[in-house]
Amino acid sequence: MEYITIDGGKRLEGQVNINGAKNAAVAIIPAAIASTGICTIDNLPAIKDVQVLVGAMRKLGIGCEFTDEHTLKIDSRAINGHSIAYDQVKDMRASYYLLGALLGRFKHAEVPLPGGCNFGLRPIDLHMKGFEALGAKINIEHGMVTASAERLTGASIYLDISSVGATINIMIAAVYAEGVTQIENAAKEPHVVDTANFLNKMGAKIKGAGTDVIRITGVEGLSGGEYSVIPDQIEAGTYMIASAVTGGDVSVQNIIPKHMDSLSAKLTEMGCQVLENDAHDGLRVIGPEVLKSCTVKTMFYPGFPTDLHPQMSALLSRANGTSVLTETVFEHRFQYVKELLRLGANIQVEGRAVIIEGGSLTGAQVMATDLRAGAALIIAALSAEGRTTIGNVKYLDRGYEKFESKLSALGANISRISVEE
Repeated sequence: MEYITIDGGKRLEGQVNINGAKNAAVAIIPAAIASTGICTIDNLPAIKDVQVLVGAMRKLGIGCEFTDEHTLKIDSRAINGHSIAYDQVKDMRASYYLLGALLGRFKHAEVPLPGGCNFGLRPIDLHMKGFEALGAKINIEHGMVTASAERLTGASIYLDISSVGATINIMIAAVYAEGVTQIENAAKEPHVVDTANFLNKMGAKIKGAGTDVIRITGVEGLSGGEYSVIPDQIEAGTYMIASAVTGGDVSVQNIIPKHMDSLSAKLTEMGCQVLENDAHDGLRVIGPEVLKSCTVKTMFYPGFPTDLHPQMSALLSRANGTSVLTETVFEHRFQYVKELLRLGANIQVEGRAVIIEGGSLTGAQVMATDLRAGAALIIAALSAEGRTTIGNVKYLDRGYEKFESKLSALGANISRISVEE
């Protein structure tokens, strides 16, 4: 088993470059199945979720070749199956995008119910309702979702919740639906826009991505092409928070600063300096000597991201005064709390909010419970007194590339160790 150890109290300084967005990559890679040509996707993060997805696609006979660490060539012309085995994707949520891609192009798909991080009920009923509106028949049995249709026809689809996954999945499938599909109350997150831009570059006709109404005019086929994934908003936010918690001075580069507005506003409110550089592709975060408490509420984009909730809780644990963080997206995203308590944090869960009384933290042995919870423990450990040992680091590998080496380059005293079980 692998662990990460951190000796806290080191001020982070320097520059860190951000990789491609995990949440965009795991949608764009399956979306490439919709193309009958060869797609080359670059700026992919070198993370576990990408590797798992590529492995599952290879099992379908899809040619997937990494030309370098961050560039993938996908050739789905020789695909020989439409069914994904549970063991191939059991540890990731985004496997459901294979459902929309296979259904759209081949009118048949069999994909396991999604796995991934467990932090609350995340049903895929909106995905299924969308597919059914397009004319597909859905059957769920023994943990497998089967979707099939003789033809797909454009429809008007209203999402009860602005679900990112449902918006993207329906959008991918609707590319091949006859006529016009309209998704209302669509999610507006950057990776929704990125997936739409990718599909459009391959020949799709999608308008309105980034607004709450997306219109897709069906096409007969998609060609191949080249595409570059956007920078990772959540990775960038994690390093910005890490700089703040250590009173550091870190420039976070290769990002889209606009995507960080909600976090930048909260860091400024807490006493940090957040400065945009001259090239407009980075933000410099200078942490104060004393962090101020604040109130945070997670929301769909452009609001504060739920994927930065645990990291923000770790930061608020070091702020002077009482802070309140309310979670509106996932009802049970609080498994990290018991681990922060081990580090001495003063946190109480009340309904869908955490009440945090800021103070000092002390190193301890803790376990990551999911991807972003693991990042929160890293942040807390960076500012804690003494040594922290973090287990279950497999979660971190799902979404952060070279996490330890990047933090080490910024001055953190961090290492990964392997211990025989």
